[in-house]
Amino acid sequence: MPERTSPAGILLAAGRGLRFGADKRWQPLADGTPMAVAAACSLAVAVAEVVVVLRPEDRELAERMRRFGCRPVFCAEAVSGMGHSLAAGVVATARADGWLVALADMPWIRPDSHLAVVAALRAGASQARACYRDRPGHPVGFSSIWQARLVALAGDRGARDLLDDRVLARCEVEDPGVLQDVDLAADLEAFDGTRAMNIAAGAARTAEDAR
Repeated sequence: MPERTSPAGILLAAGRGLRFGADKRWQPLADGTPMAVAAACSLAVAVAEVVVVLRPEDRELAERMRRFGCRPVFCAEAVSGMGHSLAAGVVATARADGWLVALADMPWIRPDSHLAVVAALRAGASQARACYRDRPGHPVGFSSIWQARLVALAGDRGARDLLDDRVLARCEVEDPGVLQDVDLAADLEAFDGTRAMNIAAGAARTAEDAR
């Protein structure tokens, strides 16, 4: 059995976002960064490897992700549901010692919130998720003991079905971004636009502190 590496990040970015009215993954935030790229960059601060699960036709977005050090994974079955995308991400990082699962339409999660969930996994939790004021959010983390069940996911059956309150570590963070996703264009206006710019600054500070 090959030696396992540290937890990997999986960014689920294969959705079509039909309710948004356009491809929201490319929607620029306050600093001009596309939404999916901002989510990937925040996640990348917390883990050594990030894979971004995309549809096969997403070649341009895949190239943009490569520029930021993320590895694209193409999932032809993504159209059938998020379960397929998550399974593809786990298969692509089979040697990881766990997974940090995040969503491309949640670009305002601070890097330290990702790091809190990684810390819980490294401390021995088999499941962990970020919470804000006792409300569960993202990212969600799984240790390697969940690998087989994650790989078996399909259709619309995502990681939520695997979460078990008996083993789940709740990581309380002071970050409302762990709850804020973007379904509609109005959701962008509902959150302070300066927060998008703070993501990049926060990532830089966190990376500097880790040196």
